[in-house]
Amino acid sequence: MPLPLLLFDCDGTLVDSEPLLAEEMAVGLNSVGLPFASSDYLGEFRGARFRRIVAELQQRHGGVDAEQLARMEQTMRAKLANRLATELTTIPGAHESLEALRHYPSAVVSNGPESKIHTALQTTQLANYFGNRLFSGYTANCWKPEPCLHLHAASIMGYAAHNCIAIDDALVGVHAALQAGMTVIHLNRFPDAEITPEGAIMISSMYQLPAVVERLTHERWQPAEPQHLTGK
Repeated sequence: MPLPLLLFDCDGTLVDSEPLLAEEMAVGLNSVGLPFASSDYLGEFRGARFRRIVAELQQRHGGVDAEQLARMEQTMRAKLANRLATELTTIPGAHESLEALRHYPSAVVSNGPESKIHTALQTTQLANYFGNRLFSGYTANCWKPEPCLHLHAASIMGYAAHNCIAIDDALVGVHAALQAGMTVIHLNRFPDAEITPEGAIMISSMYQLPAVVERLTHERWQPAEPQHLTGK
């Protein structure tokens, strides 16, 4: 049987962009009167779509003029792009895992804009592993935790959901892939603070990923051929 399709999240799974994102998000949101700390993103909102975060904060603290929000988001994303291009690093073990698994079909599935995914992968020299196989919520017009983004990526790549392995660090992505009917590996780098959802396979380091993927492939996609006994 063919190898399964590996669908990688980007932020927090391949690249360590979330601290930078959290800092710029806090500056931007506070500038328009929406109380927000970096720790709020890394705790409550990790992996969520920016506009969903804004909507939740407005519900809690009051509305903000739409034009003011649009200007703030544009400024925030421009500042973040500059920082990603100069400060971004990979998640430990990401490069080694991609190298070990490069014979598998793969793609990136991210809630972030496509330009942000490109910048992140180019800066960290991971772009060659994926080419143009990048699927953004903004391009597909659907975002995690809904399953549609994973299903869209699988469909474009020519795979059924049950022949995909999704790798994600954020619970929104884990829940999305589980709902899509995929095999899910949760990169849980904070096991003391976060519980891996039922049905997902937990790893605490990307260095563990190749062995887990190879084991799953052997068990689910390449079962051993039955041995036929011959009579004497």
